[in-house]
Amino acid sequence: MKYTELGAFLRSRRERIRPADIGLPAGPRRRVPGLRRDEVAQLAGASVDYYNELERGAGSQPSEQMIAALARALRLSADERDYLYHLADRPVPAPGGAASHVHPGMLDLLSRMPSTPAQVITDLHVTLVQNPLAVALLGDHSRYRGKRAAFAYRWFTEPEARRMYPEADHGAQSRSFVADLRAAAARRDARDTEARSMISSLLDASAEFAALWAEHDVAVRRHDRKRLNHPALGLIEVNCLHLFSEDGRQRLLWFTPAVGTDSSGLLDLLAVVGTEDVATPAP
Repeated sequence: MKYTELGAFLRSRRERIRPADIGLPAGPRRRVPGLRRDEVAQLAGASVDYYNELERGAGSQPSEQMIAALARALRLSADERDYLYHLADRPVPAPGGAASHVHPGMLDLLSRMPSTPAQVITDLHVTLVQNPLAVALLGDHSRYRGKRAAFAYRWFTEPEARRMYPEADHGAQSRSFVADLRAAAARRDARDTEARSMISSLLDASAEFAALWAEHDVAVRRHDRKRLNHPALGLIEVNCLHLFSEDGRQRLLWFTPAVGTDSSGLLDLLAVVGTEDVATPAP
């Protein structure tokens, strides 16, 4: 079987993880030392039958997106993630895209925040992973590819991306995005092409971005107070807090209710509302 070694590697990584490591209850009757196959499938967004086939080495070649999802579900290190791509005969994706490796420590923190909307993004505002409450609050950002994977890019090129923000707040958000992108570009190696390509594309596509870029403002986005027009719950005012990786290339965002508002009760309703009413435009 072509992917026998791939299946064996997945199984070995699954068996080493304790349920408590990713926020799952151990349960009194677990028959395996690590995660069950159905748990890995759920964490990776795959069907149980599909994941079973992968472990048997009998499945079809997994996509790059599925490999990235499995790497996150199994808390693989960067070296293990790259090895998984090798076993699947897929090229290791360049850093910064939607398939970027997420540090296991950030994933661990994310899994321990089940009652708080939270997500991990890159310094170019590409969403890497969201918990269910973040999807319920902001919509599913995992479907975008290429330049559109970056919310900052969609903000300046697609009017629909601004739908959740009151129009009165658009100017401040635009300035914040531009200043943060300039800071991100400055932190990166001079040979980096990802940030340079994105900025060049935005300069060509958006007169608003070009005008703000010419002002040369620079400021890392460390926290925000946001107003969000949720389609089912109405206006929600939240604090958006940032925790940065050591190299600054990734950040964990989590959203808390703004003091002095009724947003606490509204955030509590997110689990009830779910994702059905949070429409996102087709990629």
